[in-house]
Amino acid sequence: MINLYEVTETNKMIEEENLDVRTITMGISLLDCIDSNLQVLKDKIYRKIYESAKDLVKTGDEISREYGIPIVNKRIAVTPVALVGGAACKTQEDFTEIAKILDQVAHDVEVNFIGGYSALVSKGMTLADELLIRSIPRALSETERVCSSVNLGSTKSGINMDAVKLMGEVILSTAKNTKETDSLGCAKLVVFCNAPDDNPFMAGAFHGVTEADKIINVGVSGPGVVKTALEQVRGENFEVLCETIKKTAFKVTRVGQLVAKEASKRLRVPFGIVDLSLAPTPAIGDSVADILCEMGLEYAGAPGTTAALALLNDQVKKGGVMASSYVGGLSGAFIPVSEDQGMIDAVRAGALTLEKLEAMTCVCSVGLDMIAVPGDTKAATISGIIADEMAIGMVNQKTTAVRVIPVIGKGVGETVEFGGLLGYAPIMPVNTFSCEAFINRGGRIPAPIHSFKN
Repeated sequence: MINLYEVTETNKMIEEENLDVRTITMGISLLDCIDSNLQVLKDKIYRKIYESAKDLVKTGDEISREYGIPIVNKRIAVTPVALVGGAACKTQEDFTEIAKILDQVAHDVEVNFIGGYSALVSKGMTLADELLIRSIPRALSETERVCSSVNLGSTKSGINMDAVKLMGEVILSTAKNTKETDSLGCAKLVVFCNAPDDNPFMAGAFHGVTEADKIINVGVSGPGVVKTALEQVRGENFEVLCETIKKTAFKVTRVGQLVAKEASKRLRVPFGIVDLSLAPTPAIGDSVADILCEMGLEYAGAPGTTAALALLNDQVKKGGVMASSYVGGLSGAFIPVSEDQGMIDAVRAGALTLEKLEAMTCVCSVGLDMIAVPGDTKAATISGIIADEMAIGMVNQKTTAVRVIPVIGKGVGETVEFGGLLGYAPIMPVNTFSCEAFINRGGRIPAPIHSFKN
């Protein structure tokens, strides 16, 4: 039973501490849309998505009003388009046509984003995979709500270094194609190692081939709630610190579970997972970095930051799995620079560097996220940054990702404004020593020895 105190407590979390359901994401399989005729394929894709998701936004708004819980985004994730379009798409332009139809249906059902303009190439690329990847710069520059992701490696298969090299070039080309909006296209493009099939968060969401025909996944977030809870135990030992985070994560996840179950029932779509991720926003008081400071660090990036983040991530997950039988996605702590005011402050103070962020990704839930770098950064350097992050994911058997934004025309010390949930970011310096000969070797890095568990 829920008592009056818990109701009051939850209301306080929502009104004063930025607790929200970050997204309801409907996953939709497009495998039954596959056709060798491009126009027929586009028509099938539009009809399937529209019929499946036409009530998604309305239902989310109704639940938000009835329960008083902010639901920030409504989103759609579809089967990786490289799989769906392979039979019909013979050129990059053909794949761009698919991106445009995704964008059109996203507008028509009024969702914030649609993810799944994706390819899974951890061991090798088909012709369709390569065509889609090469089409990304144009697709993201000619659409508004489409998000793209590419899985480049896994613990089981190693890292596809040909794809890593290609993605460095694609990211730079996407930045140039969207330079009029401060290279915003790159904010809708992410590369993964060990990408999960059930991720509701953009830009990495796609509907995995192991999923049902349709599914409802919910992403819930509450960095402000955790920080406020930790203020009450300032100076206490690590046991108290851990218990406080765990209990708070439990309460936050229950809110997500409630919304997910209700959305599933009303839409008559099976419930998939709750993703409990401490995903910050630019709002003051909604920062993962502020949680780290509340633990006792002067700034995120100070000595001890990786240990504090590891503790936070683990306790968030432990609390979440007690609250829901179906916790999944990327659950844990996110460290996107542009979306977290505390991270931005740490970068400006000189406490946080790209190298320290990379170390932190060993223990957080995603990786190098929403990091703005100089627009003259070389493609090979971007590929090197990606390769390092993929290696961390592969060896540690965890999901890692890179969403880096080379802002054309801007350099270190300048600031870029993305707006909305994407926030703003200082341009961070990048190690400029060359890795080109390494990246140009080609082929793939094999899976690590501990991947052999059959």
